[in-house]
Amino acid sequence: MVRLILISIFVLGITQQAHAWIYPEHRYIALYAIQKLNGENRAILDRMWADARRGHEGRLTDAVIDAAQGTKPKSLDYASWAAIAGDHSCSPQQMMDNVLNSDWILKVADIAARLDQDIKKANSKSKHINAIRDSDIRLQRADAEYATRAGSNNVHFLLARPHVDTDAPAYKMACLLAGAELNAVGAYSWFHLSAMKKATRYAQEGLTAEQKSAIILAALADEAFALHFLEDAFAAGHTAGTWGVASVRKGTHDYYNERGLEVVTWDGRRTIAKGDAFITPQDAEFAAAAVQLSLEQLIYAANGASSDLLNDNSTILNQPDTLDVCKNNFMPNRSFEHEGLEPILKKTPVPGLATGNGELPRFRSELGMFVGISTGLNLSGISGGFGKDQNGTGAIGGLDANVRVGLGLDGVINQAGDGLVFFQFGIRQDASSSNQFVANDASIPAGAVTAAIPARTAYNFRLRLPFWLIPGDLILAAPILAIVSPKSIAKMAVTAGNGGVIPWQSGIATPIGRFQFVLGREVGISIYGSATPREDALVMATPTTKVLVQYSSTKFDFPILEYRPFRTFSLNQSSMVLIQLTAGVDIPFSPLVLAPIGEPVPELKSVYHIGLRILFDWRQYL
Repeated sequence: MVRLILISIFVLGITQQAHAWIYPEHRYIALYAIQKLNGENRAILDRMWADARRGHEGRLTDAVIDAAQGTKPKSLDYASWAAIAGDHSCSPQQMMDNVLNSDWILKVADIAARLDQDIKKANSKSKHINAIRDSDIRLQRADAEYATRAGSNNVHFLLARPHVDTDAPAYKMACLLAGAELNAVGAYSWFHLSAMKKATRYAQEGLTAEQKSAIILAALADEAFALHFLEDAFAAGHTAGTWGVASVRKGTHDYYNERGLEVVTWDGRRTIAKGDAFITPQDAEFAAAAVQLSLEQLIYAANGASSDLLNDNSTILNQPDTLDVCKNNFMPNRSFEHEGLEPILKKTPVPGLATGNGELPRFRSELGMFVGISTGLNLSGISGGFGKDQNGTGAIGGLDANVRVGLGLDGVINQAGDGLVFFQFGIRQDASSSNQFVANDASIPAGAVTAAIPARTAYNFRLRLPFWLIPGDLILAAPILAIVSPKSIAKMAVTAGNGGVIPWQSGIATPIGRFQFVLGREVGISIYGSATPREDALVMATPTTKVLVQYSSTKFDFPILEYRPFRTFSLNQSSMVLIQLTAGVDIPFSPLVLAPIGEPVPELKSVYHIGLRILFDWRQYL
């Protein structure tokens, strides 16, 4: 159990992060903003791009944007940088290195293009869920840090407003104050200011072509990183304001992103916003207005209109900014006295209030510790009886009632994920088997007493835990990796929750419910005949007579396929019905002949079964 807690700590840590717009949505917003630039500004941006791509012509597109870019791109346009920033890199410097030098980033761009196509073709919620699931699996393979990057802070979110009368200047000050929690407005402002300083230097005379190329490449990198967080501010789940425990933050994030939220900007614009993987054309247009203004400021600076920014020498002008948003949790100290920030921040949404009166309704995801109960109806076909010659097949029905304690980790990356961990204990009552201890013997009246396996009661235990490659590998790896490489165990746990290295155990959404292969994730153990005195006994035939044998046995049950027709979830409770296809074995031991006394103990054999479990599961999250 200690090992399960270790795994839980690491996985809960990464759930603090929830990306805003997905890659194709980030790119779409940036693309739309660049297309809206007037002819003069677009010409200047084209010139800036031409200087920036000098020496990198093989990796960067000829034009600053490639509206027709599809799958398997050979080069990247500027609109894609805003998507790579933040979600696939932790600083402008790292982003630039990934863009120019890594092979995997082109795979990410290909996956994003395929996701865009799949979402556009998805005509049902189940197809939409499956498209996101498939994309996340591919992204995790292409970008090993995808799920765990930036997991320690809320840099992709807007800070909640502390008071209803908080105005734009006061909110800006709260976001930019040194020591404030790292946030989307603060990150945007930091990197935009860095970009502006470099663009201002780029406009100065006396620079060589190589110097101008390095400076504007760094400026564009800083600005793309800034735009990522500016765009994040417009996703509904990020506008709601983040506070509370991880499960509430993620649940609220997911709820508003899918269902939408009425938002108003500081300058009075209104819309119904959605979020990650649910973007609408109105969302893109709404966010693009702020992105366009930010780009125009950068273009003006690169054209020589912001020379005052050169007075601050705190920025290294020929390299992208190095502030790491994955490792820093608080705003660093810096002067943000630049008049250009105010009009851009006024175009961002007014976030929801912090906890208290007037707060937006909060929602919880199924993350965290829970206690619960489950009841099950079991029907199994068996291979025969425990006697060596009892080979006639039969059936057994039964009921069980159990108490559960565990950790909910559903949907850590997407709605198809399942990181559920629990330990269950309870009582199981089986009816007698339909087959008799002696087949085809008309002289013996058939009934419960003469069944091959009479009715019996068991202590019932069950354990569920996802695995990375083979069942139980997380339990074995956790103690070592928790000390040696905490990030590695977190990555393993995320992969396990999303279906494993070979993701055949990822949930499959359909219009009639969710299906999931679960073999190896769960094992049930029923212990019969463990009470003192033992009560379980059965009649068996020997070559000379019939004997009454007392015995104990342990039944192992392995679910193979799971079907969930529905699930309901409130703020802290969930309930669902599950149907499982199972298989297993019942292993007898400690036989004792009760009558006739003195008869030799017959040889017992294991009984194999395959069956169905119909169970009701209720949980109360703590």
